[in-house]
Amino acid sequence: MLFWIPPELIARFKAIIESYDNLATLRTENPALHHLRLYFAPESAADVHALIDSLALEFSIRPIPDSAAQSESDHLN
Repeated sequence: MLFWIPPELIARFKAIIESYDNLATLRTENPALHHLRLYFAPESAADVHALIDSLALEFSIRPIPDSAAQSESDHLN
């Protein structure tokens, strides 16, 4: 799951994600654009999506299609 949140909220968001043991791992996909990716097991998908939905407004989460991320990467190379 790829998404963007305002950079000033990333540390707080990461702390919330990490407070759920073994639910998901957060990584920075593109530091310059503040694109983040959540990695999670398929059996955790419903819980991850529910958590993201509950945090969407508070963190101004903007989903990014994987195809858009690949296109940006192609332009940078």
